[in-house]
Amino acid sequence: MSATLVARGLAGGYGHRTLFDNLDLSVAPGDVIGVVGVNGSGKSTLLNLLAGVTEPQAGTVTISPTDAFIGALPQEHDRLPGETIAGYIGRRTGCAAATADMDAAAEALGDPNPPPRADGRDPADVYSSALDRWLASGAADLDERLPQVLAELGLALADATPTAPGGPGSPAHAAGSAVSAETLMTALSGGQAARVGLAALLLSRFDVVLLDEPTNDLDLDGLERLETFVRGLRGGVVLVSHDREFLARCVTRVLELDLGQGSNRLFGGGYDSYLEERATARRHKREEFDEFAAKKADLVGRARTQREWSSQGVRNAIKKAPDNDKIRRKASVESSEKQAQKVRQMESRIARLDEVDEPRKEWQLEFTIGAAPRSSTVVSTLNGAVFRQGDFVLGPVSLQINVGDRIGITGRNGAGKTTLLRALLGRQSADAGSAHLGSNVTIGEIDQARSLIDGDEPLAASLEALLPDLSPAEVRTLLAKFGLKADHVNRPAGELSPGERTRAGLALLQAQGVNLLVLDEPTNHLDLAAIEQLEQALEHYEGTLLLVTHDRRMLDAVRIDRHWRVAGGQVTEA
Repeated sequence: MSATLVARGLAGGYGHRTLFDNLDLSVAPGDVIGVVGVNGSGKSTLLNLLAGVTEPQAGTVTISPTDAFIGALPQEHDRLPGETIAGYIGRRTGCAAATADMDAAAEALGDPNPPPRADGRDPADVYSSALDRWLASGAADLDERLPQVLAELGLALADATPTAPGGPGSPAHAAGSAVSAETLMTALSGGQAARVGLAALLLSRFDVVLLDEPTNDLDLDGLERLETFVRGLRGGVVLVSHDREFLARCVTRVLELDLGQGSNRLFGGGYDSYLEERATARRHKREEFDEFAAKKADLVGRARTQREWSSQGVRNAIKKAPDNDKIRRKASVESSEKQAQKVRQMESRIARLDEVDEPRKEWQLEFTIGAAPRSSTVVSTLNGAVFRQGDFVLGPVSLQINVGDRIGITGRNGAGKTTLLRALLGRQSADAGSAHLGSNVTIGEIDQARSLIDGDEPLAASLEALLPDLSPAEVRTLLAKFGLKADHVNRPAGELSPGERTRAGLALLQAQGVNLLVLDEPTNHLDLAAIEQLEQALEHYEGTLLLVTHDRRMLDAVRIDRHWRVAGGQVTEA
């Protein structure tokens, strides 16, 4: 069904804080609108308002027709205890809710003495609507579609025989992990959960789709499938993403939430067009202000000079003119009065100037990576090492990291990248062969789960424990430099958004001295400005680097001198 989502005068925030207001947005079939802005500017808040999950502070959200399906993919995969893959996908696609509504309507229809409904609707009408909804959701054939989609994404069902292109012998099948529809979501890795989330999206039949950071944890194959899916949708899409290549390939318009300026603006054209238009608009605003400021400064300076001349002329006329030289005194006074009139004219011109506000300086993350003393020449070695993680086996692998190496690591989800990192850092013992971490190695890390910044402790207290050499005031100052201020530092670390926790992790890297930097999907949840700052910081970092990322533009931007590919439990060097 064709559906249009319309927001008018929308305001959103939390508590007494308003993040954006007076926001107007219309999402028609075929629109793919990318929402961008710094962490904390209200992007996820906006999606929750559009989805009807939360109520706006002001304004309205309407959908036409009113029975259209709106589906949302959250930023973090809400893996509920005891929920299976099939249950998760049923919930995320809306099929489970549609089935429950139809079952309830069927039960009421079969009741010879049904209780009266509050809305006065006839049970037959209720059942007819529920059935239509159930069919529209795709629940009727979800069980048949589920195995093939999971197999195509590299999650081969243990109790199913995959068909092409995910059949035996295919790359997807070889890289996949054997699971079943009854496998618990909590038992999956982050990459596997991301692929199940993508499967839910591919299996959904929503009229309007809302996506919050859908690229997080997806490998290159998953990104390509996601892009194909988004570009092929007939309905409208609103998505939040910090993957610059994904935005450039998919969006048709860009909505910018500018927290610093307290404004929002919709840009036509794609992402690259948005970047050019934004840069042009900012340049014009700066030029307009500079022209105004120069003109005003010139007039003020001239008025000051005229005023000084006028005052000096009156003093000279009184001092130098003889008592009986009335004609000369009168001429001097008249000259001074003319100067005073010029001053008044100049002041009038200044008052008539159209005031131009100075563009507010953009907050920018200034990020550097703290350096530690040099480690041993050989940082880490694996010699014929084998590592087992459940049914997965990495190895045998023989690798050596030398001081100063800058290594990029890529591979499909489930290929063994995280296991490889644990092996190299000495966090997992080898089941065969040997593994050795060098001496004087000081590790700085941002892991995929952002687990270092988590828990019920306030953010400030968490970092104080990790940075014992800094005073509480110094910790708060450090966090403020990363955009984490009073309303962040006293909140439990686990309640912060993933982007805010990532910023805290970057603050930790800046304060700690490291000579081995390990970044596992560092761009996940980071806003665009912070990603660019991280890339600049990595350019100036002189220690050893291990970078795991599927961010295609980061792979192009960051200087790498070695490239490891992980596939099927083996590591090859390009």
